[in-house]
Amino acid sequence: MSSQPAAPARTRKPQINLRVTRTERLSEHMVRVFAGGEGFAKFEPKPATDQYVKIWFLPPDLDVELPANVAELKESLPADRLPVSRTYTVRSVDTEAGELAIDFVVHGDEGVAGPWAASARAGDWLMLTGPGGAYSPAPAADWYLFAGDDAALPAVAAAIDALPPSAAGHVFLEVDSPADVQELGTPHGVEVHWLYRQGRPAGTTSLLRDAVAELDWPAGDVDAFVHGERGAVKELRDVLFKDHGLHRKQVSISGYWAYGRAEDAFQAEKKTPTGQIFPENYPG
Repeated sequence: MSSQPAAPARTRKPQINLRVTRTERLSEHMVRVFAGGEGFAKFEPKPATDQYVKIWFLPPDLDVELPANVAELKESLPADRLPVSRTYTVRSVDTEAGELAIDFVVHGDEGVAGPWAASARAGDWLMLTGPGGAYSPAPAADWYLFAGDDAALPAVAAAIDALPPSAAGHVFLEVDSPADVQELGTPHGVEVHWLYRQGRPAGTTSLLRDAVAELDWPAGDVDAFVHGERGAVKELRDVLFKDHGLHRKQVSISGYWAYGRAEDAFQAEKKTPTGQIFPENYPG
């Protein structure tokens, strides 16, 4: 019997430690954090508009000097004291300034990352690994479709920044209210549709699905970017693939989060039927 070659060992992405340089309030529920410093030299940007990083947070009462070595802490701390990660899109990278920007959705004391971003000050440490990411707008597309909620807004905005001036298409963004609208540098031929939950919890409406389903579908090949709450994304999946017969190569689609799930539980479900966007034998 011949032995099978050993699987290559997974390379652990290096931890990057940055210093917050400044913050900016973009809207009622979104804060942009800029970070750089000596650690920026380790950050290797990807040629993708949806590049993302995992940001590490420690228990607030953990007596550890920052920046801490997260890998070492994970080997030495008990399970209930481990660092936790949250995944965020890199909104922009300025290699000349040695600085990147990350946008955070903020809802008071809710969550881990939002409260940190709301109180972040220049000099604070930002510990992260990455980036990952693979999507950029297809240059040969006839038109573009972007659909997402607050969590997907930074990635959608980054993709819009990469569109050619001649681009045409539609952008559907679900936020809480007009106070969450941001100025986007959309080409003249790209129409932005803001959808308002008006106090309803994110992840509990059909606003995105209904708006895309009612769209007067333009002619030609579309390049679609559809991300956000997992249940809403599944509803949009059916509009794109069942109603309009798109091919998967035309669509970047995933759940960024799931209603009622913390990120750890959400990530753990990704390989289960509940967590998968495409069930077996799904068309497309």
